[in-house]
Amino acid sequence: MNKRDLIDAISGRLGDKKTATEAVNAVLETIQQTVAKGDKVAITGFGVFEKAERAARTARNPSTGATINVPASFVPKFRPGADFKALVNGEK
Repeated sequence: MNKRDLIDAISGRLGDKKTATEAVNAVLETIQQTVAKGDKVAITGFGVFEKAERAARTARNPSTGATINVPASFVPKFRPGADFKALVNGEK
């Protein structure tokens, strides 16, 4: 399912596509902005979005074999909640 499919599924519940598009965009933008600031977004039963730091490391170019220094960076991280895990495992 991509973003357009998600909007179509939600528009069936909300009534029209414009409202569904605005709702999906608002939720995604809010999550992205909050995580980018370094705050956590915890949605009970679904999961937690957070900002995680990746340490600097040495990597290897597979075609030349040369070592490359990869600088430290931040990445978004998602941890699924217990209810979401149970649903995926067919327990609910």
